[in-house]
Amino acid sequence: MNILFCGDANAEDGVLITTLSLLQHVDELHLYILTMKTKNADKQFYPFSQHAVALIERLIKAKNPKSTVQLIDITQLYQKDAPKPNQNTRFTPYAMIRLFADEIPALPDRILYLDNDIIIRKDIDEFYNQDLHGIEFVGVLDFFGRWFFHNQWKFFDYINSGVLLLNLKYIKETGLFARVRNLMRTKKMFFPDQTALNKLAKHKKIAPQRFNEQRKLHKNTVIQHFTTSFRFIPYFHMLTVKPWDVERVHSVLHLHEYDDLLNEYLKLKPQLHAKRKD
Repeated sequence: MNILFCGDANAEDGVLITTLSLLQHVDELHLYILTMKTKNADKQFYPFSQHAVALIERLIKAKNPKSTVQLIDITQLYQKDAPKPNQNTRFTPYAMIRLFADEIPALPDRILYLDNDIIIRKDIDEFYNQDLHGIEFVGVLDFFGRWFFHNQWKFFDYINSGVLLLNLKYIKETGLFARVRNLMRTKKMFFPDQTALNKLAKHKKIAPQRFNEQRKLHKNTVIQHFTTSFRFIPYFHMLTVKPWDVERVHSVLHLHEYDDLLNEYLKLKPQLHAKRKD
């Protein structure tokens, strides 16, 4: 199974947790991690480290020696086509680098992109192996955005970009990502990558909510996405709890579904962070 991650050094904890969850359900994994060195007006960002890759590689090969992980630095590719109007939004530049995937020959035609705040809860073969003929990507409706954004004839059509099954071969044929990058390079948007994808995609498929559950855990949840959400009790507020913040997963979300997984992460965390202290 081909999996795409994107991020800087701050994504390493999340990618480790997502990988551990994948290992519970997938035998052979081929992970591709896009990274770069860049900065915006306020912050310098540092690439995903080879140290983290080595740890992840050891884990996946322990289950299946055929599994692989590849770190791909796209600094030059990104700088050549940088979406400058969207460099300083509330999202880091790394939110947009998945949209350079069509420019990277090493990536396979079928690949599942995952944000780094994802936990795989059940077998994902049904989602991963679905027919992609004439489809650029498959995703799930954005839980909140579907009510506010609309681009096509369907009443609900606004897809969350955190879980995307990509047909890169067809995306290259339609030029979707090239058009998305051009739009991000010329127009500032609130959700740059997600807005542009939804606006320009003509051949997308909407999957059931269980394949990207963004609100709360249900019995049929296959993929849980720990997004920022809105809460109305005891007052209106935004809530963000990420899987690597294990204490808040328990105290705020009251979620213990993933305790075995997160305990494994906590055991590995000192190894993951050892290089950062050097």
